[in-house]
Amino acid sequence: MTTMKVLMPALFAAALLTGCSSADSPALEPIPGSITYGGQPRTKLTKSPVGSAVHHQFYNGTGQRVEETYILQPDRSLKLVRRVVGPDFPD
Repeated sequence: MTTMKVLMPALFAAALLTGCSSADSPALEPIPGSITYGGQPRTKLTKSPVGSAVHHQFYNGTGQRVEETYILQPDRSLKLVRRVVGPDFPD
């Protein structure tokens, strides 16, 4: 009976985590205003350590505020990993 009490939470957690995989989520595509829209920037981030997060905010064509997060890759390119779109002044 005690083994079942220990195994049940572990099995439940494993079942919940089965669907959590970053490989399943599609890559974010740059939009107008993104740092990487139209290709990688011409200047390389040479002083920043690999793995650094770069944050960027801008307004899209409909006036919504867009916040993006990039990660600096070993080849010094930027990888878009997160985007949040919302109103400039939330209710």
